[in-house]
Amino acid sequence: MSQTDKKRPGRPRSTRSHQAMLQATLELLAEVGFEAISIDAIAARAKVGKTTIYRRYASKAELVADAIESVREEIIIPDTGSFQEDIDAIVQNAAKITLSPLGRQMVATIVSSASRNDQFARIYWTKYLQPRQKAFAIVLERAKARNEVSLDLDSDLVFDAMSGIMLYATIFQPTSESWTSYVGRVLKLLLTRI
Repeated sequence: MSQTDKKRPGRPRSTRSHQAMLQATLELLAEVGFEAISIDAIAARAKVGKTTIYRRYASKAELVADAIESVREEIIIPDTGSFQEDIDAIVQNAAKITLSPLGRQMVATIVSSASRNDQFARIYWTKYLQPRQKAFAIVLERAKARNEVSLDLDSDLVFDAMSGIMLYATIFQPTSESWTSYVGRVLKLLLTRI
């Protein structure tokens, strides 16, 4: 193969452009919602060409999911030696992410967008929820090894229930106690009954 036959590398991807795309997407999500966002609007706001966006993302849904993920924190896999304390750590981390003004806006956007757009729901599930579900399975396996929970406990089902409780408490905020206290108390009730 001659030198001319080799594919030349393209221009390196710009971190600054990528951050501008993500920021523009988040701003437009807050302003107009998922359905009204266009790649043209994102490109204009980010001051990048549409081709720059399409080099990284195959669809608007993929870009939006990545933008939302960019404001989330790392997946934590607590290992305190106690299942209840691991759950408390997960709840505390979720509170930091979810209860900020941007976090609340993102929850609203995710629920609204996922309920109306199957492609967005699938991408968000794959990029965001599924990795956290797998991380939670590790926490639950450790608890099973310590005989803190039943060996036949379904980690995916517990994760879904935990996510549902957190989402409910975010939308319908408890008035007599903090979000973390409420979610922790409900999870303790649920998990001690299993």
